[in-house]
Amino acid sequence: MSMKTDLTNAMKEAMRAKQKPRLGAIRLMLAEVKRIEVDERIVVSDERLLAILDKMIKQRRDSVSQYQAAGRDELAAIETFEISVIQEFLPKALSDEEINAMVIKAISESGAESMRDMGKVMAILKPKIQGRADGGAVSGLVKIELNR
Repeated sequence: MSMKTDLTNAMKEAMRAKQKPRLGAIRLMLAEVKRIEVDERIVVSDERLLAILDKMIKQRRDSVSQYQAAGRDELAAIETFEISVIQEFLPKALSDEEINAMVIKAISESGAESMRDMGKVMAILKPKIQGRADGGAVSGLVKIELNR
């Protein structure tokens, strides 16, 4: 079953259970998918859907920090709730040990020797970590490994 089908089924369940906040968050995800499908005239694959959800989480984390800085805790709480709903549809997060192993393997696969080769390493890692780990954190680990 595709992730898009999972989202649609979750929307139906939220409607039946009358969970308005959850329903709203799921509808936001489906609306973004539909927007991309219409704009680009494509059918969104599961890999692309992961990228979309990952981007939505990043946007909401940014909003949370801005709302908290402005003292708007009620809006930050809404964004935090939406993050938790979006994360339900992402694959299980990678552990630190798994990420470290993937970074070391990607460095050896790419033959990277210095920071100039970071792009090669990240190109190998990005599809593997999409939706399962924070790209910025992984990038930091790659920098540490390449500087050793």
